[in-house]
Amino acid sequence: MSRSAPPRIAIAMKGYPRLSETFIAQELLGLQQRDVAFEIWSLRHPTDADRHLMHKQITAPLRYLPEYLHDEWARVARGILAALLRRGLVRLLPVFLRDLARDRTRNRWRRFGQACVMARELPADIRHLHVHYLHTPASVIRYAAMLRGLSWSFSAHAKDIWTTPDWEKREKIADAAWGVTCTQDGHGELERLSDPPGKVALVYHGLELTRFPAPVARSLRDGSDAADPVRFVTVGRAVAKKGFDDLLNALARLPRLLQWRLTHIGGGEMLKALKQQAQALGLADRIVWAGPKAQGEVIAALQEADIFVLPSKQAGDGDRDGLPNVVMEAASQKLPIVATDFAGIPEFVRPGVEGLLVPPGDVDGLAMALAELAGSPEKRAVLGEAAFLRLTTSFSAAAGLDRIAGMLRASSGEGA
Repeated sequence: MSRSAPPRIAIAMKGYPRLSETFIAQELLGLQQRDVAFEIWSLRHPTDADRHLMHKQITAPLRYLPEYLHDEWARVARGILAALLRRGLVRLLPVFLRDLARDRTRNRWRRFGQACVMARELPADIRHLHVHYLHTPASVIRYAAMLRGLSWSFSAHAKDIWTTPDWEKREKIADAAWGVTCTQDGHGELERLSDPPGKVALVYHGLELTRFPAPVARSLRDGSDAADPVRFVTVGRAVAKKGFDDLLNALARLPRLLQWRLTHIGGGEMLKALKQQAQALGLADRIVWAGPKAQGEVIAALQEADIFVLPSKQAGDGDRDGLPNVVMEAASQKLPIVATDFAGIPEFVRPGVEGLLVPPGDVDGLAMALAELAGSPEKRAVLGEAAFLRLTTSFSAAAGLDRIAGMLRASSGEGA
């Protein structure tokens, strides 16, 4: 297909672009490179000041829906008036009212309004809608698809799987043409609600390896030299499911004579509380809070580090990670991984092979794992080599991108 052809697919997400969602940017760029013609629809405007290089390479048209309906009331009114004239409204209204009866929130009305705007403004050439995340974004796309009489599909990831009510997941899966998710953990949960079974496929994100530099040679730091301490690095938004509070408590239990430094990359609502926790534990002068960074700076930090750590766990609201891309990004730089045996992480990291895994919330176990690798550069090198080999042989992005591109082409009627 020529890139000059009008897009036949609209791909939607909650916010675009986002530094924390490299997996979405990687997929969009991969689809573009495979000549899949699409446009991007975002429910929210970006909040990150920076962008990844991938975002700058993506040339698809980008459209924003009204983030708050009252801010663009005239646009919303035009969307609702147009919806009143559509045959699809007869199908949508009972679905929306049933959803509203079970979810009496302002957010549910916002989804309806955004869907009306999208249905009105979608170009006539669009044949299929695809959405990232099964919670709020999928509601908007489901409603818009009903209004326009289009098929739709979804990519489910992590929070959307574990915090969306069963009734909502079940009905969305039933209405969608197909879905994909990125971990065995999430796939099992969605398959439980899928009737007929097999409607949701397991497709790992993997990494597009050509985007990453070759690993660098590392020193043999063993934590004995205060002038050259062992360097831990962690990357992720400061939210409960990342377990950074457990990481700080574990660092406070490391042997007193062990010399170490930690760099955290990411923003998030818990950042202030984590800094206060580090201060209270007497760790503040050993930690660099680098804030959100573009991918080039993330890779530079991984290259400078000795150990990557990510102690994921389940948050109080049920939220949990999938298989965080940054775990594979660490492997691309031959970093050994210390993480939790939780969610999608053990699908990549095998205990004692690519890294060390501890139970989620096990602060003492996490401290022991960090201390073990901090004092053993030889073991770090073995684990790092194994992580790199696992990534390059089993988790390349190409196969998954080819599969998703084929499914989208089929759904959009390409060639018809």
